[in-house]
Amino acid sequence: MDQNLSGYKIFYEVARNGNISKAAKKLYISQPAISKSIVKLEDGLDTKLFKRNSRGVTLTEEGEVLYAYVKDAFEALQTAENELRRMKEFNIGHILVGASATLCRYVLLPYLKRFMECFPNIRVSIVTQDSARNISLLEQRKLDIGLVAEPKFANPEFRMVSAREIQDVFVATPQYIQNLVAVFGEGFNIFTDANIMLLNQNNLSRRHVDDYFKLHGIEPIQILEVSTMDLLIEFAKVGIGVSCVVRNFVEKDLERGQLVEIPLNTSIPKRRIGFVYNEGNMSKSLEAFLGILV
Repeated sequence: MDQNLSGYKIFYEVARNGNISKAAKKLYISQPAISKSIVKLEDGLDTKLFKRNSRGVTLTEEGEVLYAYVKDAFEALQTAENELRRMKEFNIGHILVGASATLCRYVLLPYLKRFMECFPNIRVSIVTQDSARNISLLEQRKLDIGLVAEPKFANPEFRMVSAREIQDVFVATPQYIQNLVAVFGEGFNIFTDANIMLLNQNNLSRRHVDDYFKLHGIEPIQILEVSTMDLLIEFAKVGIGVSCVVRNFVEKDLERGQLVEIPLNTSIPKRRIGFVYNEGNMSKSLEAFLGILV
């Protein structure tokens, strides 16, 4: 590499800000020094990297090519620095766990309680988001471990532990079912006669149910979409309609008779939930968490 790293750093900041003055403030050096460094870099590469205008600078076609590589390089360096900072925290420890609000409530809490009892000096951060987002963050190594439902990933470094099967079912209050019978008779069809409540379409659990609909030629007439499983359960309890929920999460409501499960001609296929981590992103804190999952 003929050019020094500081020259590329200056180029990176100017390109990112589109303005020499802003880059100078960011780097705490003078504008003339910035301009001189850019000219030196352009001369060394024998290439024009910027086009000057009244508002600032824009990249030339060659500059765009160089910026793409330089951007990746500096982001990789930032990732490395972050990892080193994490390593220094081992005397205290920190783990970042991702899970949906529903899985936090119904699955994660007992594991967290056990972990914090065993490792009180490890700091735990929880981020609540859907499984698709958790998988994406695991790919980017911005998450230590995620509790996800029906994971669909191709990353060979991903591992799943403490997996269990779950079953999606349709539930409603006894009164709502009675109302359907009163209006449509005993042979009512929930998908054409009832208000069907589902998770929104970008949710992995919803996609699983949509695949079931498509396979069996089912087209619900009236759909109400919500963002969380907890809302589906609560909406079903107040008699708004028929909710598609995970049976494991409403077992007590079914036992008490507050909700009833509506039988289907063919059950929705079971799927799995479990803790997924990136084997290429191991840390001592993650190893400790994995230890309580066995």
